[in-house]
Amino acid sequence: MTIFAPVNKIIPFSNVDGPSNRTAVFFQGCPFNCKFCHNPETINLCKNCGICVERCPARALSFSDAGKVVWDADRCVKCDTCISVCPHDASPKVTMMSVQDVMRQIRRTLPYIDGITVSGGDCTLYMDFLLDLFREVKGLGITCLIDSNGSFDFRKDPRILEVCDGVMLDVKAAAPEWHRELVGTGNALILENLTYLLSAGKLHEVRTVIFPGRDRENEETVAYVSRIIGDRCGYKIIRYRPYGVRKQFLPMLGEDTAEAEYAERYAVLARSLGAVQARVI
Repeated sequence: MTIFAPVNKIIPFSNVDGPSNRTAVFFQGCPFNCKFCHNPETINLCKNCGICVERCPARALSFSDAGKVVWDADRCVKCDTCISVCPHDASPKVTMMSVQDVMRQIRRTLPYIDGITVSGGDCTLYMDFLLDLFREVKGLGITCLIDSNGSFDFRKDPRILEVCDGVMLDVKAAAPEWHRELVGTGNALILENLTYLLSAGKLHEVRTVIFPGRDRENEETVAYVSRIIGDRCGYKIIRYRPYGVRKQFLPMLGEDTAEAEYAERYAVLARSLGAVQARVI
């Protein structure tokens, strides 16, 4: 049986989604609702309310006979009006793709990439799809990385780690209450994934966002992660940026980007605690 998954977009060449040049596949859907998410249109699947159909200036959206919103990529002018007016943190510009559909895109860039990265949303919502995709990709002799928020319990299905070259894991907060405030859920599974993936040799890097004015929370998370990972994987200290953050969350998070010097304090802290690969982005 052919498996399909909702793909938000495929970036043919990316040098920010893992090492070297990679093709990045972004899946639609995420179990978290991070207040600082810069692409919230990937959180939910389209609810077919039709607001975007009415507002599309290029008339690239319409209703099917079944009442589903249909996107015409040829007519689309990429103005993102549909995303800006959507009240559901969704996008109508999502394509249901099979593994072979994605592979056709990957083969076009194959001579120029070292691997693929699957992201989202959160790609681990579609684990059966990823298993089939990675098996195909490994046959091409390139690498496969997962960009994940840690909401999937990697201990439950070791098959994915057999065909995956590494996981780039978000650790948004060490304290459960701060994580719940940022994301809406607890963080126990994420911290368990942190130690499990590290012990399995599959933790490629950890990422933590640094928020201006949240010194205690920033320090607690960076110190927690650094003591665990040591020099065994990379650690990205990511400066909070307000771009793309939904307006209702800006009063809590602020409208200022975390300064590089401010973030570097936490990279220095991380390195002092053993995370020697810590760097600011």
